[in-house]
Amino acid sequence: MTELVQVKDILERLKTGENYETSSSAESGENSEIISVTTTQPNTTKNMAQFHFCRCKAEWFVRDGLGMTCSGLTYCLILFAEFVVIGVILLPGFPLSAWSYVHAILFSCLAFLAACSHLRAMTTNPGTIPKGNFTDENVKGLGLQAGDVVVRCTRCECIKTDRAHHCSTCQRCIRKMDHHCPWINNCVGEFNQKFFVLFTFYIMAISAYAMVLAIHYIFQCSDKDWKECAYFSPPTTIIFLVFLIFEGLLFGLFTLIMFCTQMNSVINDETGIEHLKKENREKSGTWRDRMKDTFGSDMGISWFSPFSSNLYHRKRNDYSYFDV
Repeated sequence: MTELVQVKDILERLKTGENYETSSSAESGENSEIISVTTTQPNTTKNMAQFHFCRCKAEWFVRDGLGMTCSGLTYCLILFAEFVVIGVILLPGFPLSAWSYVHAILFSCLAFLAACSHLRAMTTNPGTIPKGNFTDENVKGLGLQAGDVVVRCTRCECIKTDRAHHCSTCQRCIRKMDHHCPWINNCVGEFNQKFFVLFTFYIMAISAYAMVLAIHYIFQCSDKDWKECAYFSPPTTIIFLVFLIFEGLLFGLFTLIMFCTQMNSVINDETGIEHLKKENREKSGTWRDRMKDTFGSDMGISWFSPFSSNLYHRKRNDYSYFDV
């Protein structure tokens, strides 16, 4: 839930010496570290505010049972596809065909990139706003006028910035939140949307690749004796191939839809929540600027790399560089 707070009320409390008390404070621990984050806001005369909060965890990870189960299942499905493609389809041709080695290396690289993209999407802070940063001093530091209104999240007790939404699973307000995805056990937000897009892209690619290899292998072995064509017994080989084709078809279509949805969201600068709520807002920049904003640079090989972050975006929006 959110609450609209008049800035003039906060300024009056500061004059009288009263303090604003929140119902919940930021998390703390023995190993917590106090960090100062500089916050800038456009169109203000006094545009510097210091947000102090505790960094209690070195990495971002959501402890949700459903999400952790789906994430573990994702890695199991990738490993299963790797096993069937390498061990069942390509293994019989290793000694004789150079194409078997080419397909094995290419498929393994795509599977590796898919797993890395998933890991980055799962462990990257999506853009959380610090808990308990709604204090009179912080609001005053934003440099707003007495007639302005500040939005406060009553569950996080934080300053709710524009386009931020509260996630009941992550228990935090997420900047530019698109949706919470159990398959990555994380929200898709401002800082990890690139990795989620790459995850859907690479899963879609290996799904299509695996189905093509499996169908070609079936037609190839149909003209021969399955005992000579397959490394495993014919019934076992057929079961593996059926499951691989079913997996590729199911998750290939699913990730294709998600990939198209996310690219539409990036190009049109509209999150999934904003689309569902039909929120009308002024959009800035061209679609090329939005792509650069999400993927971190001009179009290049770094767009397809899960090892590069969107530093361009963070550099342009230092005020949103929030830690856990």
